[in-house]
Amino acid sequence: MNYKFNEDKLIEEFKRYVDQTYDQHYATDKYQATDIIIDSGHGTGFCLGNVIKYAKRYGRKGNPDEWRKDVMKILHYALIQLHIHDQENVETYPVAPGHHNWEPSGWTSIDNVTPEEWDANRKKYIGEANG
Repeated sequence: MNYKFNEDKLIEEFKRYVDQTYDQHYATDKYQATDIIIDSGHGTGFCLGNVIKYAKRYGRKGNPDEWRKDVMKILHYALIQLHIHDQENVETYPVAPGHHNWEPSGWTSIDNVTPEEWDANRKKYIGEANG
């Protein structure tokens, strides 16, 4: 595929950015604040609020490197919202081949498990989604 806007390279860069956020957040704690916010039912407002916040901030704070990072944050929160949307609308949007938007058996509320159990279920889920 010949991408006109370097989408292939930008998607690879975006994946590295997201991976880096996991390294930063999960290194010190098993849960990100986003996990808890989503589990409490406020994920959509949180994600879309952050998309708006970083979009309004773009070009107004810092330098071009920081503006670019704001765009990465917009994309990341939008992607998390897409996940929330799919989880909340499983019956409305059928699962396409190769895509998994279900919760595996044993997946439970963050309030009912230890950090170790949550992490083990998350790793299992990721394995099922990639398998």
